Amino acid sequence: MAARSRPARRLASSHIIIVIVVLFLHTACVAMAAVDFNCPAVFNFGDSNSDTGARIAAGLESIGPPYGQTYFRRPAGRFCDGRLIIDFLLDAMDMPFLNAYLDSVGAPSFRKGSNFAVAGSTILPATASSVSPFGFGLQIAQFLRFKDRVLELLAKGNRYKKYIPHVDFFGEGLYMFDVGQNDLAGAFYHKKEDQVIASIPTILLEFETGLKKLYDNGARKFWIHNTAPLGCLPQNIAAFGKDPSKLDELGCVASHNRAAKLFNLQLHALCTKLQGQYTDANITYVDIYSIKYDLIANYSRYGFEYPITACCGYGGGALNYDSRIPCGQTKVISGSRLTAKGCNDSTEYVNWDGIHYTEAANFHVSSQILTGKYSDPPFSDKMPFLLKPKF
Repeated sequence: MAARSRPARRLASSHIIIVIVVLFLHTACVAMAAVDFNCPAVFNFGDSNSDTGARIAAGLESIGPPYGQTYFRRPAGRFCDGRLIIDFLLDAMDMPFLNAYLDSVGAPSFRKGSNFAVAGSTILPATASSVSPFGFGLQIAQFLRFKDRVLELLAKGNRYKKYIPHVDFFGEGLYMFDVGQNDLAGAFYHKKEDQVIASIPTILLEFETGLKKLYDNGARKFWIHNTAPLGCLPQNIAAFGKDPSKLDELGCVASHNRAAKLFNLQLHALCTKLQGQYTDANITYVDIYSIKYDLIANYSRYGFEYPITACCGYGGGALNYDSRIPCGQTKVISGSRLTAKGCNDSTEYVNWDGIHYTEAANFHVSSQILTGKYSDPPFSDKMPFLLKPKF
């Protein structure tokens, strides 16, 4: 009984049950003077932080239980026990969850937008050794193909209008981005810290090129998440944190977090530059790093008990993570069958599988995003909007 009441206490104490905010996710889609908050469509690009089923649909891998156990009660294409940040944000906008562009089974509806994010993707173009072939540029190309195809179908009459966006939705919709984490994290396996940092301008030039393509094709509302504290992921701590001198005061890999912060500084500068260049566009930069680092640093304040330990993993100890045994899988190692099992109560954990966050942590991050304190420009407080996200 106590385990069931803990999430409720956390939500209340974190101002998550009812948060009165001016939701820029709405105001980015309509004029300030508008009364009817309505964003007609959302188009998302990114990696596993916002992939709602593309990697699984593409056949790159499969995931089984306990993924999806908390909310969907089954694996739902997300690398989480439940919902992602994007799911909570769309719910706050009274929008349906986004279907993955690559998922063709089950007659998915793209009326309210589409999700091009694929787990493992990078901003830089994929190579033969990349975890995902769907780099940011390819995701942009898929969107452009999606748009062209939608316009072709709309020209044929009303038959498909129930499933695809209206032509105006492409100009009025919100374009969301959460990508870049894998460019940095992956680079550390074969580059030194100064080399990783030196590559950041090249990465962001590729990102800028993609944004400009979208702008040239009518996009005007951009919502851009920066990258998280990579050094606090069990996967990176296990691989790069064996020497205690390499860790910061929270037990995170200092080099990874330094690179992430420098990436974010340059990403923020890029957003500011583009806002000045495209005066008819709305470009919002969201500081995910600060929200997640604060969560890990002050986990007990927010009702969590384990800031870094993986809920679903193997090995126990501070990390409960073994890269040889992914969450939910059984491997034979040295003649023994070993299984990475899920924990009993994921609401106690910030981290789900050593790489991704739990639904409870994603909910917390979403609630902080919706306060408007972590965005540039910040949300206005002149427009009352009663937010009731669901947990």
